[in-house]
Amino acid sequence: MFRKPWQFICGCMFGMLLSAVSHAAIDTYLFTDDENRGQFKLLTEELRCPKCQNQNLSDSNSPIASDMRREIHRMVEEGQSNQQVVDFMVARYGDFVRYRPKRDSTTALLWYGPIALLAFGALVVFVVAKKRKTKEHKPEQGLADNEQERLKRLLGDKDKGDQ
Repeated sequence: MFRKPWQFICGCMFGMLLSAVSHAAIDTYLFTDDENRGQFKLLTEELRCPKCQNQNLSDSNSPIASDMRREIHRMVEEGQSNQQVVDFMVARYGDFVRYRPKRDSTTALLWYGPIALLAFGALVVFVVAKKRKTKEHKPEQGLADNEQERLKRLLGDKDKGDQ
C-alpha cells in the first residue's frame, strides 16, 4: 500500500488529525429569531472561558464553557439583556470572565499601570541621556604650568623644524 516510509508517516499523521477532530463537541442551539442568535454570538465572543485562559466561550471546548454557553442560550431566549447576562456570569465566575474588565478602583492598575510604567521608563531614559550629555560636554581642566611649558617647547620645536 505504502511504497515509501514518508507516505506511511504522512498517512499516520493524517489519521491522528482526523481522530482529534472527531472528538470535538459541537453545540447546536435553536433560536426563536436572528436577533437572539446575534446576541448569543456577541456574548460568547465577549466572555472568556475560566478554564482556557485566553479563549472566549465560542472557541473553547472545555466542559465549563459548554455549560456557560448553555446558560447564555437559556438567558437570551428568556429575553434578558446583554448586561443582565454579563452581570450574571461575573457574579457566578468573577471578573475574569470579561475580556474587557470594567474601569473602577479595583482594576485601575490594570488599565493605567502600563501607561505609568511607560512614562516612568521615558523619564529614566531622558534623565540618563541628559547626564551623559552633560558629562560629554563638560569642559576639561586646563593643563598644569609645567605641562603648558612643555607643550610650548614641543610646538616651538615643530615650528622650527617646518621652516
